[in-house]
Amino acid sequence: MTNRAEMMDALVTTEWLSQHLGDPDLVLLDCSVYQVAEDNGGFHNVSGRAKYDDGHIPSAGFADLKGNLCDANSPIEFAVPTPEQFCTAMGALGVGDDSRVVLYDASYAAWAARVWWMLRWVGFDRAALLDGGLNGWTTEGRPLSTEPVSRPAKHLTPAPRPELIADRDEVLASIDDDAVHLIDTLPEEFFRGEKSIYARPGHIPGATNTCGLALLNESRHFRSDDELASIVDGDHNARSITYCGGGIMASANAFVMTRLGFTNVAVYTASLQEWAADPTNPMVVSTP
Repeated sequence: MTNRAEMMDALVTTEWLSQHLGDPDLVLLDCSVYQVAEDNGGFHNVSGRAKYDDGHIPSAGFADLKGNLCDANSPIEFAVPTPEQFCTAMGALGVGDDSRVVLYDASYAAWAARVWWMLRWVGFDRAALLDGGLNGWTTEGRPLSTEPVSRPAKHLTPAPRPELIADRDEVLASIDDDAVHLIDTLPEEFFRGEKSIYARPGHIPGATNTCGLALLNESRHFRSDDELASIVDGDHNARSITYCGGGIMASANAFVMTRLGFTNVAVYTASLQEWAADPTNPMVVSTP
């Protein structure tokens, strides 16, 4: 018998989701985080829980990247917990070994992609992103719910793939290793060092720039596979490491690369939060 999970692509449409909301093995999760502007031109991130309570896709639970899906004891925002802690948190949301999971957020898919990447990191491959996210759902006039959603806890077995997350030492070594492709996923002005919200401006030496926002069209849907393949090029079998400020947008790039057939992708989850704060880590500023 064919496993139903094999029939779900890693990117699903709103139409597909509307037809499968009642599937008993499907767990839908809102992963939204919101950025709040500050007077100094910066911003801080807040959990999307309050806005989830105001309205979410029917049957969706809430996956809190500012809560138990991160290591709250780390100085790095959104630091990954241990695989066991992450699996326990996902299990509490009703995700088990036999579940299928669809993830969405209220902005540019990167928050949902981060949860998708962490699920892959712990060995779970039956997850998908909702193309267009919450914006796509509401733009089409589909219903929202204010009913809280709670599912019976399930067991998610950790089977970690440590190679899916890169640390500072691997990134440092990659600078002098032509076999490793380092990808900065921030907007060009941050890559060049014209703007910065981290300890130092610029990018890690040797990195190329593929902004994660370029992967989406004006309606916040992912571009076609052909368009994405022209944006994200390179050796599909080479070691590729994506990074940004906190490993969020970098996860969207990693998601796209994986769907395009790149076989050895990692996310530097600590990204410039960690890298730029340590003056011994080299950075370069470039000009257009």
